[in-house]
Amino acid sequence: MADELILVEKSRIMDSARMKRALSRLASEIVEENQGAKDLYLVGIRRRGVPLAERIADRIEVLEGMRPFYGIIDITLYRDDLSTVGANPIVNRTELEEDISGKVVVLIDDVLYTGRTIRAALDQLMDFGRPKKVQLAVLIDRGREHRELPIQADFIGKIVPTKASEIVKVMLQEYDDVEAVGIFEKPAE
Repeated sequence: MADELILVEKSRIMDSARMKRALSRLASEIVEENQGAKDLYLVGIRRRGVPLAERIADRIEVLEGMRPFYGIIDITLYRDDLSTVGANPIVNRTELEEDISGKVVVLIDDVLYTGRTIRAALDQLMDFGRPKKVQLAVLIDRGREHRELPIQADFIGKIVPTKASEIVKVMLQEYDDVEAVGIFEKPAE
């Protein structure tokens, strides 16, 4: 595609091993905070939040001997910038097999930046029921200085202060054939 954005990697902030350790720590913190996995419902935000949620669910199952409820949420139609996405946005299914009412829902995403993705996820989640509590787990938090909404993560893999001109990219085997997190920039013209 001619209009595809070319980015230059400035630094690699996580490799595969560091990502695995961060996800294990997130799983442990989620279980500890909620005194087990009994009422947990992990919800991955499409796209990269989905495999991260699956991996955290796997680790919680190892820790607790039971797999938490798991679902997928697609926020495309709940975005506040939908008009800039294009005339025909691709909408994937939201898959919440179990009722979220009364559950402790942990929204899982790759990067927390402005908070707008999480706001959209919360809006959609409430269309499916009333959870007992909603928590947020992210692999990378870019720092509060970028936040446009009063949204903070409960569980954070790594805080990475960045400039607005930088892009944090979580690369996963499922989409990128590599496991890493990097900071990228547009090349100088």
